[in-house]
Order: sequence, then C-alpha cells, then structure tokens
Amino acid sequence: MSDKIKIGISIGDVNGIGLEVIIKTLMDAKIMDYCTPIVYGHTKVASFHRKTMEIDEFNFNVINDALEAHHKRPNMINCWEEDVQIELGQANANGGKYAFISLERALDDLIAGKTDALVTAPINKHTIQNENFQFAGHTEYIQSKTNSEDSLMFLVSEDIRVGVVTGHIPVSEIPEKITKEKILSKLNLMNQSLKKDFWIQKPKIAVLGLNPHAGDNGLIGNEELETIIPAIAEANAQGIFAFGPYAADGFFAAHTYAQFDAVLAMYHDQGLIPFKQIAFHSGVNFTAGLPVVRTSPDHGTGYDIAGKNSASASSFREALFTAINIVERRRESVELASNPLKLSKFSKDRD
Repeated sequence: MSDKIKIGISIGDVNGIGLEVIIKTLMDAKIMDYCTPIVYGHTKVASFHRKTMEIDEFNFNVINDALEAHHKRPNMINCWEEDVQIELGQANANGGKYAFISLERALDDLIAGKTDALVTAPINKHTIQNENFQFAGHTEYIQSKTNSEDSLMFLVSEDIRVGVVTGHIPVSEIPEKITKEKILSKLNLMNQSLKKDFWIQKPKIAVLGLNPHAGDNGLIGNEELETIIPAIAEANAQGIFAFGPYAADGFFAAHTYAQFDAVLAMYHDQGLIPFKQIAFHSGVNFTAGLPVVRTSPDHGTGYDIAGKNSASASSFREALFTAINIVERRRESVELASNPLKLSKFSKDRD
C-alpha cells in the first residue's frame, strides 16, 4: 500500500461549490481503489456542506498528518481550530482566508513528498489575496512555491488539449507579453508534457495567431510575421512538430483541432472559451512544466448554485483521475529509464 497514490485536495472557497463536488466525488467508494484522497479543510465545514446536500452516510477519516492516511477511506486534515461562518454564494474575506489556509497546507505537503499530487477546488482570485498570496491564480502561486522558471496552463480532456502563452493578465497587455522566447518556452513545456505526462511519442502542436485571420499576411497586425511564425520555425528546428499560425475562429469551427495532439493559444479567452464549449463538464486544468502534479476542475466557485446541491462533480472527478494517471505515467517513465532493455547484437549467420 506504500505505493498507492496519495492525492491531496484543497477545498477552495468555503462559500462555493468546492466541498460539494469533493464530497460527491469521494462518496464513490471505488475511488479508493485508485488513490488515497486527503482533503485539507475542516470536518465542521465539510459537515455543513454535507447537511445542505442532505447526505447522512458519508464521513471523513480525520488525521493529523498525511502520512497517517487510511488507504480505504477519504481522509481529512483539520487545518484550523476556530469555527467558520459560512455564507453560501457570497464572495467575502472568510472564503478567501480558509481557501488559502487549505491550499498552503496541501501544497506544503505535496512539495515535502507526503502526497503525490494536488487537486485544487476553485478559489475566488480576489478574496484570496493576502501578504502571502499576491498572484493572479493557482498556477502562478504554485509555480512560485516550487521555484519553477515557467509553467503552462494546460486545459485537457479526451477530445482536446489547449495551452496558453499568456494567462491571467489584462487584454491590453497581451501583445507586449507575446514574444518569440515566450512562445518557444510554452511550446517546449507543452511538447515535454505531451511526451512525459500523456505518453504521446511525437506530438503535433497547432499554434494560433493573435490577430483576426492570423494577421492576414500583415494586413491586420504584424505579430504573426514578426513573432509567431519565427517562433514556430525555431521550434521546428529544435525538433518540435509545431504548425501554424491558424486563425482561431475557423480552426475551432472546422474541428481542425482534432488533427493535433494539442493547441497553443496566444491568450486566455482565445483558448479557454472554445475549450469549455467543447469539454465543459469533462475538462481539467493541468499545470504542466512543474516538478509536482497539480490539476483542477475547469469551472469556478459556482456562487450562483452554492448550497443547491446542483453542481456537477464531473470535472472534479476528471481532475482527480487525470492527476492519478499523470503520476502513474511519471512513475513508470522513471522506472523504464532506470531499467532500460539491453541492446543485443545478432550474428549475421543464419541457420
């Protein structure tokens, strides 16, 4: 059982749907056949959400340390002692405070090697801000905590995978942030992740243009000619199979994405709007390029439906299994690399 994958889970905003989708997922006892879940929160907060869902026959196994986790039960670590005032559907300081406490404790255990992956429930990017969290979202915070030079916001599903060059920044800043070096960095991270985390031997990556009609040969902007096309050429010279740039509207409308293993979009909405349209209930946000494995459902806090027991757990469940699969692939890759098959020379003689 020591090799069983331990998945840390941060609860997100206590006023949102995070604990609802967590509980709905972990109520399925078969989950414990694949991993040992450890939720970072508090049993009283979990009980509040469980009661709003009118669920009686579900409880967490309370532990003090991830190393004490029961392998056949959903576990919970109480990360604070005080009672929490929960106001479902409200964006307030409490929601941000306890979301951060949960995330920080879960990430610390992941970095320390006490867990094998982290699945993060949705946060409110405004209310979570504090002296220790001054980031645009999970991705940037985890990148900083793991001392990683770069990372890739990588939205994945069975039908489509989309990464972005620029993430949580204002639209007005996008053009100046898109450089040849940054595109190359994201293409390298995507290419490496497709090989290591998804076991695609020779990934084909489509690159989108920034401007309408991919610039129309400089008629509608020069970013494609001056930045994106040179980056694609350099990527190919480095052995990355990158193609484009493609005009985003026609690319998705014609299902051209189905011909590629992944798509690199220039900015957040260019990639995430079509992704969520295609894979909203099954999409997963994976932070590629890190030494740790982190996934998240591709939806937000769901304040509008919090407490109504109507949130779909599909995306969270997919995030959990995606984390499990990536950990398994990384483990197996390490094992294969450490025990390669020996090459044998055959004699030219034939019987």
